[in-house]
Amino acid sequence: MRYLRWRDLVLASFVTLCMTTTVQAADTYTLDTAHTLVGFSARHLVIYKVKGKFHTFDATLIYDEQDVTQSALRGRIQAASLDTDHEKRDTHLRSEDFLYVDKFPEITFASKRVEKRDTGYVLIGDLTIRGVTKEVVIPFTITGKIIDTRGQTRIGIEANLRINRQDFGVSYSKVMDNGGLVVSDTVDIELIAEAVKQPK
Repeated sequence: MRYLRWRDLVLASFVTLCMTTTVQAADTYTLDTAHTLVGFSARHLVIYKVKGKFHTFDATLIYDEQDVTQSALRGRIQAASLDTDHEKRDTHLRSEDFLYVDKFPEITFASKRVEKRDTGYVLIGDLTIRGVTKEVVIPFTITGKIIDTRGQTRIGIEANLRINRQDFGVSYSKVMDNGGLVVSDTVDIELIAEAVKQPK
């Protein structure tokens, strides 16, 4: 009985040590919004690509440099902050035809896991737009890690995602005489970011 108690104690200590090591290996980062772009683009009349961005957003990244698959990301975007440099178009995009920001003010993402694939790493998680949640796969790259002039640790992140807006209930579908959509169903989303390590 005494041997079993000792063995259990050693096992518990080992598990605790492993858990502590895992936690210590992961760091928390937040986006530097002044050095982050959350952009999107879609085709207009088939021939022209309209580009835009969001001005108001935040995200928290748990980044494990030793094992990237243990990382995680949660973020949110204020949908009304979209900007395509055209006031009338932006008002339309905020309306019920598209993002319906009065009823659904936030776009959110919460990762479930990170996987290593042949082409690199991907974030797999839930993207919610207009109140509709779908699982998406987001390829991403950590572009570097530096210590800035203030002694802060920063990492660079780049990620891209292509979605079909119809999947998220953004169903505006005005059609031209030749059958082409006024606004494409396909929307490309781009993240180019710097994130700053937070004190533990």
